[in-house]
Amino acid sequence: MPSLLQQDYYRKTGKYESVTLWKVLFDPGLLFLYFLRHSQRTSAKSPMGIFYRLMLRRYQVKYGFQISAKTQIAGGLYLGHWGTVVVNPKAKIGKNCNLAHGVTIGQTNRGDKQGVPVIGDNVWIGTNSVIVGGITIGNNVLIAPNSYVTSDVEDDSIVVGNPARTMKNDKATDGYINNQI
Repeated sequence: MPSLLQQDYYRKTGKYESVTLWKVLFDPGLLFLYFLRHSQRTSAKSPMGIFYRLMLRRYQVKYGFQISAKTQIAGGLYLGHWGTVVVNPKAKIGKNCNLAHGVTIGQTNRGDKQGVPVIGDNVWIGTNSVIVGGITIGNNVLIAPNSYVTSDVEDDSIVVGNPARTMKNDKATDGYINNQI
């Protein structure tokens, strides 16, 4: 079974192979994922764990990806463009998720949707979309750019607008999510 980092690399390149720092050095999304995945799998107290977390922090600041090593993210995360992606450390993200720049996945501290989102598999999240609250985003969902999502989304759906409107579509992510794991 390929490692999470190899699955992330496959989503970008279409190749399952060992992933070295040299291979990802010139791609901001892959470089960030390299240090994120190594931070997630090493002890925070080991010398290499400290090194990976320091490098992760450096690239969080440099590229604007605010994704914690504590965040539960399945394989195949795709960060296509660098710039301000904010993910709450308690959020859960399924496999084959695309996050565009300007995406926020955050927490709501009050009301009936208090909590953080759980995002299913094969989800494409467009530029400047905001997903907040204790909601569930189903599998095979496309969230259009500039959408503000505060309620559950069923499988096989397209979400648009502010406030978000949901439309059922069995082919919601066809052509949007390449090199699925």
